[in-house]
Amino acid sequence: MAPKSKPQPEPQPQNEPLYPSIEGFIEKASSEDVSALFSGLKGDLSALKGPKAEQGKKALKSLGRTEELLSYLLQVREKIQAERKGGGKGRK
Repeated sequence: MAPKSKPQPEPQPQNEPLYPSIEGFIEKASSEDVSALFSGLKGDLSALKGPKAEQGKKALKSLGRTEELLSYLLQVREKIQAERKGGGKGRK
């Protein structure tokens, strides 16, 4: 007779953010803040030489995509805030 496996308990929803620093930054950041955050990192990564240069290129590509997604998130946040202030105008 095969042993019965115990049913896995369902994970409990978390009320606290997993990355409170990132969430706090996103809630208050402007597009200029996002650009400033990534500009230093991009400069350091593009300056890499030797065997780490290829990894730097991959990281630069990832940072570019992350910056793009954060910028989009900020645009959506601004749009939602504008809709709230305008009383929902523009909704269908």
